[in-house]
Formats: sequence, structure tokens, C-alpha cells
Amino acid sequence: MGYASDPKWWNDETTSGWTRVKEALHRDWEQTKADFSKHGGQELDQNVKDTVKQATGQQPIPPPGVPNTDWEHEEQGLRYGWGAAGHYRDHAEWNEGVESKLKTEWEDLKNGRTWEEIKASARRGWDAARRKLS
Repeated sequence: MGYASDPKWWNDETTSGWTRVKEALHRDWEQTKADFSKHGGQELDQNVKDTVKQATGQQPIPPPGVPNTDWEHEEQGLRYGWGAAGHYRDHAEWNEGVESKLKTEWEDLKNGRTWEEIKASARRGWDAARRKLS
């Protein structure tokens, strides 16, 4: 969807490119506000390299409000949450009961990362699996 003031050369390809670049630049703007202001922005661990990689499609753009992290940091929690959603199919939604069960199970694994360290990525994995299962 374009704007009334789009130049004549603006086309679907331009719109597609802007859609990809827009969120990377938005994250860069939020990070800049956080770096230089006490009253705005978000700490997203976003730097110029991230912005360029995201804008060119070389690096995925995390969901809004989620700091940049590398795959190795996120994979363990994502994998666990995704697998748990398939295993615990009788639990339709993430709730306190599910979270408590997963936390206990995770802590029993004693794999060097706390539940608090992986909880957010486990939830993202769970949600992603639920979208596929429904």
C-alpha cells in the first residue's frame, strides 16, 4: 500500500524493500533514543552492523521489543519450548500451570542455564509450535 505522495517510480518492488528495511531502521531509532535519552527508546542491543544486516535481509529482525541476540543464545530455549508444545498437546495455551511444569522440568535438566534466562525464548518456541499445530 502506497501513500498519496509516493513518486511515480514507487512500485511494488520499492514497497517490498521498504517493508524489509523499515523495521530495521525503526529498531535503530529506538536504540538511538535509548542511548541518548533518559525518556525514550528501548535497549535492543542494536548497532549499525545489525541495522545493515537486517535491512539487507542477512539477519532476521526480532519481534518488537526483543533485543538482538545470536542464534546460539536463543536456540536452546526456542527448541525446548517448541518441543514442549508438541509434547504437552493437552495444554492448549501457555498459562501458569504450563509455565510451572516447564520450569520444573527445565531446572531438573541442569544444563547450565536458568529458567529465567531461557523463559522468553521458550515461550516464543511454544507459541511458534502452537501456530503450526492449530
